[in-house]
Amino acid sequence: MATATVEQAPAAADAVPSFQVTMRLRRFNPEQDTEARWEDHTLTMYGTDRVLDALHKIKWEIDGSLTFRRSCAHGICGSDAMRINGRNRLACKTLLKDLPLDKPVTVEPIKGLAVLKDFVVDMEPFFEAYRSIMPFLVTSGNDPSRERRQSPEDRARYDDTTKCIMCAACTSSCPVYWTDGQYFGPQAIVGAHRFIFDSRDEGAEQRLEILNDRDGVWRCRTTFNCTDACPRGIEVTKAIQEVKRALLFRRG
Repeated sequence: MATATVEQAPAAADAVPSFQVTMRLRRFNPEQDTEARWEDHTLTMYGTDRVLDALHKIKWEIDGSLTFRRSCAHGICGSDAMRINGRNRLACKTLLKDLPLDKPVTVEPIKGLAVLKDFVVDMEPFFEAYRSIMPFLVTSGNDPSRERRQSPEDRARYDDTTKCIMCAACTSSCPVYWTDGQYFGPQAIVGAHRFIFDSRDEGAEQRLEILNDRDGVWRCRTTFNCTDACPRGIEVTKAIQEVKRALLFRRG
């Protein structure tokens, strides 16, 4: 287990207080490792710092080979989903001060998808499942000459599932997905929900048939892991149950 320490100059009296934190990272380099290994780094950080800031410090000041995805760093792109202290979270939205600091903060890649290096996983199976549910508006007839309007009530029907940022936190928290690579997973069902209940869409029946497969919506075991993991607060389990009811009553 490798250990490294980074010290900073003492903060001014009126500055944000600093503290020591040990980051325990599950590292994997396919060019060097046959299996994942744990690596510790003890850092001086501040209460306003996020897990992403700690990872940046390690990458920029200690070990440039540390590999992870991140883009906007504001919880919008969803690219930095990781397992932090055993739970799926966004590294850019998780403050260090909100975690127990009397023990190491563990960071691992999300589960259920092949690890390419460190915290980077192969997202292609995830996106393939999403593409399979036709995540686009299906309409017939000529192109409209104006916006396809909806009432506020019709828009509210699927508002919750429009919040998805496709971070894969819900899908990779699902125990069925961990053990069965054929299951569509929660996010694909959430993506379908967004269009199935859109009053302007004409492809609901097709999507319902796709999800009526043995690897579709019926594989959900209602453990609520997906709802707990969603960084956007989407009621994922509720959306899945609504799709099940739509299958039973055909869009009731």
